[in-house]
Amino acid sequence: MTNRLADATSPYLLQHAGNPVDWWPWCPEAFEEARRRDVPVLLSIGYAACHWCHVMAHESFEDEAVASLVNAHFVPVKVDREERPDVDAVYMEVTQAMTGHGGWPMTVFLTPDARPFHAGTYYPPSPRQGMPSFTQLVEAVSAAWTTRRDEVLESASAVVDEISRQAAPLPPSTVDSDALAGAVVSLLGEFDRRNGGFGGAPKFPPSMVVEFLLRHHERTGSVEAISMATATADAMANGGLYDQLGGGFARYGVDASWTVPHFEKMLYDNALLLRFYTHLARLTGSERYSRVARDTAAFLLRDMRTAEGGFAASLDADTDGVEGLTYVWSFEELGPAAAAFGVTEEPNFEDGKSTLRFVSEPGEEVRAALLAIRAARPQPGRDDKVIAAWNGMAIAALAEAGAFFGEPSWVVAASEAASLLASTHLVEGRLLRTSRDGVAGPSFGVLEDYGCLADGLLALHQVTGSIRWLDLACGLVDTALARFAVPDSPGAYYDTADDAETLVRRPADSTDNASPSGASSLASALLTASLLSGADRSARYLDAATAAVTRAGLLAARAPRFAGHWLTVAEALVAGPLQVAVVGAGDDPRRAALWAAAVAHVPGGGVVVAGEPSSVPLLEDRPLLDEAPAAYVCRGYVCDLPVASVDALVTSLTANTL
Repeated sequence: MTNRLADATSPYLLQHAGNPVDWWPWCPEAFEEARRRDVPVLLSIGYAACHWCHVMAHESFEDEAVASLVNAHFVPVKVDREERPDVDAVYMEVTQAMTGHGGWPMTVFLTPDARPFHAGTYYPPSPRQGMPSFTQLVEAVSAAWTTRRDEVLESASAVVDEISRQAAPLPPSTVDSDALAGAVVSLLGEFDRRNGGFGGAPKFPPSMVVEFLLRHHERTGSVEAISMATATADAMANGGLYDQLGGGFARYGVDASWTVPHFEKMLYDNALLLRFYTHLARLTGSERYSRVARDTAAFLLRDMRTAEGGFAASLDADTDGVEGLTYVWSFEELGPAAAAFGVTEEPNFEDGKSTLRFVSEPGEEVRAALLAIRAARPQPGRDDKVIAAWNGMAIAALAEAGAFFGEPSWVVAASEAASLLASTHLVEGRLLRTSRDGVAGPSFGVLEDYGCLADGLLALHQVTGSIRWLDLACGLVDTALARFAVPDSPGAYYDTADDAETLVRRPADSTDNASPSGASSLASALLTASLLSGADRSARYLDAATAAVTRAGLLAARAPRFAGHWLTVAEALVAGPLQVAVVGAGDDPRRAALWAAAVAHVPGGGVVVAGEPSSVPLLEDRPLLDEAPAAYVCRGYVCDLPVASVDALVTSLTANTL
């Protein structure tokens, strides 16, 4: 038997379609049913790659007796947080406020008008470590609804009032050179000098923070910034967080030393880290960083690409219900290769197995042989829905990496993903957030979808010179400015559009967490678009980007670890982003040489476009130089004389760097 989730496009919802729990998707009809029956809503939020979501589903949602109890006293609603980040954001804020922490699976009890009155995360099948069992919780909430209804409704109203009071935008605060230097000092105080990264266990890859540190070093020469960035890059790439055989990064390390990962692999982590390691390889010339970037790109193309040309959301942490089963090895299985991967007879994981680390290069033949053995093992499940925002990050990363490393097939893959998004997700100028098997899902795009996809399309425009991607990106930016802005608060944005479904609160979270916030991703796209678009848009986009960064100034000052993407945008603003326009015939090798030199030397936040004169806005009024290809270099509003040689271009690009 199946429930109402059988027709869902979300793989996570489909995982629960066979549960005896009579799940509803998030929809008005579910709340109408709760009103009709006069019962609360049990809201359960998770995602396909979530290990503890699988555990709770097996322990409770697949149990007939538990399901019978839930069905009798609640209208159960299941939500994929990746499909509905707006719903997740609102009730995660509630869960954190009520319990002091959050996470998934998230378990929230709502009135029939969607007001929350009790919240938590995972609940075991029997009482454990001070937690009630899920059955005890369900019975207690049902009893409270029946016998203390007034108290429950009063609590629900108080919760909604409290989260609404906290929703006001931050006041503006300038993010200048001094503020950026102060952020570096603050990060030094939280930096783990022994293991790299920030904070203790569990330790997450600080993708946007290290990108900021890299850009800060490029602008100022800061030794502290580049030291933190490279130490973290080395620790992540050499530890178990990184897949030493197949490339790509896991979601986080369960320990402070990055040795044992939580094995799920998310598209956004790998897109952000591919971009960072590419930029780090460009700055340092390191073969190790180049290898990590190349292998991460290979992972995306091999394991995450869908048949339609998009990129899947994630790979599970579990294989056949066992966490990490695909990835771990015994000392005996590795044989002579054990030493190269830091594996000893004393295992570092479970059941006599170990994760792999990088101690020395095992050789390509050894790596290929072990990868072939691993490929014959059972493989983790894949959530193959395509998410607009995360694909935008992958498009940007593959376009930039393909250009820098001279891998045109990566640029083609980025273009094919962009074409899928344009044809399937973009309907009359508005974005749909997800698709699966080429069929769009029901959820409208949120701000991060507009910002991240616009950012990816702008990167693709630079690499291909195609005006199509610039026009689409500017259309997305214009829609975001029109539909997501907070009235009377310049630079502040909601995460949902003005015509989106009304929730108990309209979400607006400017914090950069595992991926860029919607507002910071839009600010990044606005700044880049201001450099690439024509005069009719440039000033408006730049003003909007500046206002957005200023609105995040207090966040960046108080919590730079959670403002990494904001800080990268602010670095570009303070530097006065560099523009390089390369003009010449497409088949002229001199133009290709100038373009390659520009790609290899332009710092983060800068833009490079090559094409025929006046073919795109950045190339307008920029003619050939004595009938030869030429490069025009501008910083902010000041331009150098055009140059025709690679040496002169490199000199121009490096003249003002430290």
